[in-house]
Amino acid sequence: MTRIIAGTLGGRTLRTPPGSGTRPTSDRVREALFSALDARGAVAGSRVLDLYAGSGALGLEAASRGAQSVLLVESDRRAAEVIAGNVRDLGLGQRVRVSRSSVDAALSRAPGEFEQVDLVFIDPPYDVDEDALGAALARLASGWLGPEALVVVERSKRSPEPTWPDGLERDGKPRTYGETTLWLARPAP
Repeated sequence: MTRIIAGTLGGRTLRTPPGSGTRPTSDRVREALFSALDARGAVAGSRVLDLYAGSGALGLEAASRGAQSVLLVESDRRAAEVIAGNVRDLGLGQRVRVSRSSVDAALSRAPGEFEQVDLVFIDPPYDVDEDALGAALARLASGWLGPEALVVVERSKRSPEPTWPDGLERDGKPRTYGETTLWLARPAP
């Protein structure tokens, strides 16, 4: 069972897409991640982009903790429908939007359509290779990110460090929780 950890919607249950293609970020990892983000003041009032959204758990957690706006991008039709249902059930329609599109297509749009973002979650399926992840990061770094933005990449602990494009640099050491490693990055000065 996936649930919102904290904030105004803490404890509320989220539906997850059927099938094995989606693996929601575990409650343990989300709790650790959001504790670190809250300590940095990175969530409240932020504009959030959740790529490869799956169930929408990361973006919806951010909304519960006070994010100003959230855009959830998911290409799978069933998953996007589940996310839209979660948004509706949680009463977040004013601040949270769902885009049923590939990450590549979403990032190909002009960043101005959604404003620059302050916080990005990237939790791609295991079959998204390092080149595709690098391409998504490069697109983000070319105009999508606000000057103080934070990018969170979630991968298997067996995956290599993402290839950070020009304009984006790793922020601190990776954090590993069981089988999951979180990499943080910021716009390069």
